[in-house]
Amino acid sequence: MPKSDGPQPWGPSMEPPPDLLYAPAGEPLDGARRTAILDWTVNRYISLGWRVESRSPTQAVLVRGGDVNHVLHAILTIFTCLLWGVVWIVLALGNKKERVALTVDPNGSVQTVHGPG
Repeated sequence: MPKSDGPQPWGPSMEPPPDLLYAPAGEPLDGARRTAILDWTVNRYISLGWRVESRSPTQAVLVRGGDVNHVLHAILTIFTCLLWGVVWIVLALGNKKERVALTVDPNGSVQTVHGPG
């Protein structure tokens, strides 16, 4: 029976990666498996529209959102006799960046830290 009875959670699924990414019980993971777990998690975020800002074998910083191109909007506002200014104001006020840092510890757990935009 599918698990679609209730509402789906927002954000990437926190299901564990496939079993072959884990070491035998009680042993720490080697670097390749930690990197594979991070790759799997980063791919889940990318599928939801996040971009990779920086990356190392066991840590990644992802960002969502972006800057408003103010020069382009200023030119459009001038050429449309200030009509485009309404769109520019809405975009500037609604613009926000979200940042998240993902780190894989030696046990294979992914630690998520939300940072400033």
